[in-house]
Amino acid sequence: MKYQGIRKIHEGKFITRYDVDYVTAEGHPKTYEIISRNRDIRTLEALQNKKPDSVIMILTDEAGERILVSREYRMAMAQWIYNFPAGLIDPGETPEESAHRELWEETGLTLTRIDDVLDNSYSAIGFSNERNICVIGTASGTFRKSTSDAEEIAPGWYTKEEIRRLLRTEAFAARTQAYCYEWSRQ
Repeated sequence: MKYQGIRKIHEGKFITRYDVDYVTAEGHPKTYEIISRNRDIRTLEALQNKKPDSVIMILTDEAGERILVSREYRMAMAQWIYNFPAGLIDPGETPEESAHRELWEETGLTLTRIDDVLDNSYSAIGFSNERNICVIGTASGTFRKSTSDAEEIAPGWYTKEEIRRLLRTEAFAARTQAYCYEWSRQ
């Protein structure tokens, strides 16, 4: 594929819709529709999104016996979905600072240890260039309601057996489903 250019179609409050023009390997012109958190993509380099937009937290309890997964109502699917705690990285924040803040805002928990940080993953490669950082570690504390009235989130600690049951009956974000499947088999 050969990139030809990008056109802004609509700018919303949180995401912007673009048409990306390209030519296929056989020489056919095509247009691909995408959304981005970047409101001003004008170049191929900007489209490639070198700056992370959000942080995803993969956390266990202090004993490593339970994993933190939130059940949250998501308007895009109009239903409750199981997902890892996650959120946008605010301007001037490091991904680690964002993880601490987002975890507290969504769950009331404290991020007690970061074991690893993985960069360069994407949320929805079929239609978005949103880039994520995964923070892997440990959390502790007591659950409380989200600080945002725009989010309905019910966080919970789950054992491997409980996760195996949920995977068969409940809707999950794909990344959470894949990770929890492997984690629950160990």
